[in-house]
Amino acid sequence: MGLLTGKTALITGAARGIGKAIALKFAEEGANIAFTDLVIDENGQQTEKEIAAFGVKAKGYASNAADFAQTEEVVNQIKADFGSIDILVNNAGITKDGLMLRMTEQQWDAVIAVNLKSAFNFIHACTPIMMRQRGGSIINMSSVVGVHGNAGQCNYSASKAGLIALAKSIAQEMGAKGIRANAIAPGFIETAMTAALPEDVRKEWVQKIPLRRGGQVEDIANTALYLASDLSSYVSGQVIQVDGGMNM
Repeated sequence: MGLLTGKTALITGAARGIGKAIALKFAEEGANIAFTDLVIDENGQQTEKEIAAFGVKAKGYASNAADFAQTEEVVNQIKADFGSIDILVNNAGITKDGLMLRMTEQQWDAVIAVNLKSAFNFIHACTPIMMRQRGGSIINMSSVVGVHGNAGQCNYSASKAGLIALAKSIAQEMGAKGIRANAIAPGFIETAMTAALPEDVRKEWVQKIPLRRGGQVEDIANTALYLASDLSSYVSGQVIQVDGGMNM
């Protein structure tokens, strides 16, 4: 029996990248998967097929995670389609980098809306369901830059730091209802986005990592599996840094 058999996981921004890796790992462990993305295009449909290949129920939903009303609507639909929501992974995120003096209001607002407000939207919509079920696991996908900051990413760093504080606050508010909330702070993870970085930038990053290599999306997925499952039944309000020792 899988670690998540009989449970339903809702993962935002999961049509590709880290979110997709988490969805596939959860499905491998028996969870039914509902995932959202801004659009469910051919890529999203392929992700749905790959998840369903594990013999679980899988469905992608087109939804703007930063929109409060759309989030309420899609969560209600997922509850109707799946019957429960036991795990919520707030993974949706974007970057619009720039130095503070050159950053526009639009760059700031867009990143805060997609990265941080979206988590508020989904937690607000999902916690009543979890409260009625007397349990649930919420996982916010933060970043090491949410812990120590990063020049040129004040908007992104602020949003990721907010996700940490949000998880800790929800852990305190909802613990008596059996709901746990934690955050994962990935470091340099090998994705399509990091692969596009100039080689000198990549080398500079790797030199800062004690393990001298980037992480894999599976490293994040395995950590998320731990936090989603009963293996972490007494873990709440924590931040797990998956960064090869980069930030100690």
